Amino acid sequence: MIHKNVFHNESLLPIEKVRLSPGQAGLICGWGLFTTLRIFHGEAFAYERHWRRLEKDAAIIHLPMPYNSAKVRLHLHEVIRANQVTEGCARIYLVYNQVGFWQSDEKQPEVDLIIYSAPLPQYREPVRLTLREQGRHAASPLAGVKTTSWLQNVWAVAEAQKEGFDEVVLLNERGEVAECTAANIFAVKNGKILTPPLNSGCLEGVTRGILFEIAPEAGVAVIEQALRPEDLYSADEVFISSTNRNLIGVGEIAGQKIAAAPGPITHQLNDLFDTYVADYVTRRHAAAPH
Repeated sequence: MIHKNVFHNESLLPIEKVRLSPGQAGLICGWGLFTTLRIFHGEAFAYERHWRRLEKDAAIIHLPMPYNSAKVRLHLHEVIRANQVTEGCARIYLVYNQVGFWQSDEKQPEVDLIIYSAPLPQYREPVRLTLREQGRHAASPLAGVKTTSWLQNVWAVAEAQKEGFDEVVLLNERGEVAECTAANIFAVKNGKILTPPLNSGCLEGVTRGILFEIAPEAGVAVIEQALRPEDLYSADEVFISSTNRNLIGVGEIAGQKIAAAPGPITHQLNDLFDTYVADYVTRRHAAAPH
């Protein structure tokens, strides 16, 4: 459940006071962007990376960007303080209002800014994954863009959960592994960490990007490589990564058991990631005005 205080455009409001309109065409048709951030010790982790991705995606879908990074960060921390979030997560939404036929004539900004927070979702480890064919269209110009048109993802994971799975490995039109509905996926094989390239249709995840930077500290490298389901089945370890989950070991994929879940390299990388997060939060707290 999301917390009670929400930032909407220029105001921090109780959630029951936030009004969204049927006349916001971007809201109805899903012309918007969002990102999910992890809150550690009251700090929005890797905010700069999330904002850069929002700006990149806004350029791709031609969504105006009337907000700047520093101002939105201040509003995000208003939400964190108002909801007294020490450990949790937050979302930033940008919704394009003045697009399409089904608009209203009410006064509203060109782009709505919505920020709210929530507790961390609960996950079990190891996770059980199933497969979904045609789950990603790698050739789409919107592949890898984190839009609010999120039905394909939430529908796929809801269907999987009905069958007792936790997440879904989405295959693209070439039958290659792209990602999960809300996580990137990695296979460890012979001491190397393999993950699908961006041209698979996967999202350029923030945690994914950090792992590319810190994995060499563990004596391994993350290598982009086209993967098929059989590459996952034969891997020494498989793990997924996301903002809310860090790294979680995978124990089963479509009935195929993965021997080590989580395996030693997954553990090692997760420890390195925890250290990276702690260093980030320490630096941010030291830089904060007293």
